[in-house]
Amino acid sequence: MHNPTFPEWMFLLGGVRWTIALSVIGVFLGGVMGFVIALARTSERFAPLRAVIATYIGIFQGTPLLLQLFVTYYGLALLGLNLSAWMSVAICFTLYASAFLGEIWRGSIDAIPKGQTEAATALGVSYWVRMRKVILPQAIRISLPATVGFLVQLIKGTSLAAIVGFTELTRSGTIVANQTFTPLLVYGGVGVVYFCLCWPLSIYGSRLEARLAASDVSTR
Repeated sequence: MHNPTFPEWMFLLGGVRWTIALSVIGVFLGGVMGFVIALARTSERFAPLRAVIATYIGIFQGTPLLLQLFVTYYGLALLGLNLSAWMSVAICFTLYASAFLGEIWRGSIDAIPKGQTEAATALGVSYWVRMRKVILPQAIRISLPATVGFLVQLIKGTSLAAIVGFTELTRSGTIVANQTFTPLLVYGGVGVVYFCLCWPLSIYGSRLEARLAASDVSTR
C-alpha cells in the first residue's frame, strides 16, 4: 500500500482525455443524428417513419445505458463485427445521444407557436426556408439549457464505458487504486475531476435557463 506517485496521477489524468473525447463524439455525431430525428419527428408527412423513430427513441430512453453498452460491444461481435472497445463505445454513445438530443430538439421545435408556421406557409415560404429562418433559430435558443444538461449527464455516463474495458477516467482510477490499494484517495480524486468537468456546465445551463425565463417574462 502506498500513496499514488506522480506518474500514477498522470496516468489517472490521462483518462480524462478519453472521457472528453467520448463525450464530444457522442454530442457531435449524436447531434447530427438527433437533428435528423427532430426534423423527422416534427414533419407532417411520413407517419410510418415517425412511428419507427418513436420506437427507436423509446428503446434508448427506456433501457439502461449499461445494458446498451453490453449489447453494442458483445452483440456486434456476435454479428461478426469485431470492433475495438473504443469503436463500440463510440457507436453506443452516438446512438444514445441521438435519441435524447432528438427528443429535446423535437420538443423545442414543437414549443414554437403554430401561428408562426401557419403565417409562413400562408406567405408561400418553403419548408426549408421556414425552418432555417423562422423555427430553428428560436428552437435552438429554447433547447440550449436542456442540451447543456444532457451533456453533463453524458459526461458522467462515460464512466460506464469501463465495464467493457474502455480505459477512460473511471477505469484509469480503478487501475491506479488496484496498484496502490488506496481506493478512497484515488476515487476521491476521480470524483473531483468529474466535478470540475460537470459543475461549470451545470452553472452555465442554469444561467441559460434563467436568462431564457427572464426574456420570456419581458416579452409578455
